Amino acid sequence: MRTFAIAASIAGLAFGLAGPASADPIIIKFSHVVATDTPKGKASEKFKELAEKYTGGKVKIEVYPNSTLYKDKEELEALQLGSVQMLAPSNSKFGPLGIREFEVFDLPYILPDLKTLRKVTEGPLGLRLLKLLDSKGITGLAYWDNGFKQMSANKKLVTPADYQGVKFRIQSSRVLQAQFKALGSLPQVMAFSEVYQALQTGVVDGQENTWSNIYTQKMHEVQKYITETNHGYIGYVVIVNKKFWDDLPADIRDQLSKAMKEATDFNNAQSQKENDDAMAEIKKSGKSEIIKLTPEQDEAMRKAMEPVYKDAASRVGQPLIDEFLREAKSSTN
Repeated sequence: MRTFAIAASIAGLAFGLAGPASADPIIIKFSHVVATDTPKGKASEKFKELAEKYTGGKVKIEVYPNSTLYKDKEELEALQLGSVQMLAPSNSKFGPLGIREFEVFDLPYILPDLKTLRKVTEGPLGLRLLKLLDSKGITGLAYWDNGFKQMSANKKLVTPADYQGVKFRIQSSRVLQAQFKALGSLPQVMAFSEVYQALQTGVVDGQENTWSNIYTQKMHEVQKYITETNHGYIGYVVIVNKKFWDDLPADIRDQLSKAMKEATDFNNAQSQKENDDAMAEIKKSGKSEIIKLTPEQDEAMRKAMEPVYKDAASRVGQPLIDEFLREAKSSTN
């Protein structure tokens, strides 16, 4: 508690020095864990460009990609302490803070397409989830897409039985843990920055990720097979330290919100293209064989993962799961 108070005081002092009476710009450190040439990496640079433009240089955004400032296990605490002002962690990361509702995004096959996703993230349901972060000293600003996940390993993954005994890297999410346990796999929580080496050395056998993350992190070079499953979604919540955000002058906050809205539109328009391009490059490289499931094989995977919903209901709440399922159903009607 004392550490937080000291950090808050330092942050407050820094803000005061950067106010209207000083020529020094307000510094916003924006840390993330992926490469610059991913959808999130490009969107964070777009936000920097727009934020500095709209504030007339009164704000300077320092972007730290690829875990150069904090790893994904450390970044949320750093944000709460005021050591960094802005992050874009994946939905899975909020569970350890006690906000388990975001884990609903991790449920397999719950978001069947981008149309359903937009209805959730751009509607009242998405806004309600963001408001849950307030109690942790965090303000949620936007949802950024990464894309839908594929499975990779050094063995062919076609049927649920193929997953038996396979060691999978996962993000810190009870839902993802339950997902792989339902398949008979051995889930292992690991920081994103450590995945390539863990695959290369055999610490884990496989992982799940979007095409753009697989390609930019070169995971396809150390995985013989990638199965196109589109079984889950990876998205990010752009967040900022609440005290820092609330203390900004109203005009600066409005200009940053405008920049964030445009950067979000940019990210979400680009993410599908980035994933399609990454898949094409992986295919061209010939280093991983891409496996396409038949409708029967896809159905078998969906059935195998059904128990995950029951397991998740006790934590994220059945009413929230039902809301997501209703949105999916109404999107297909």
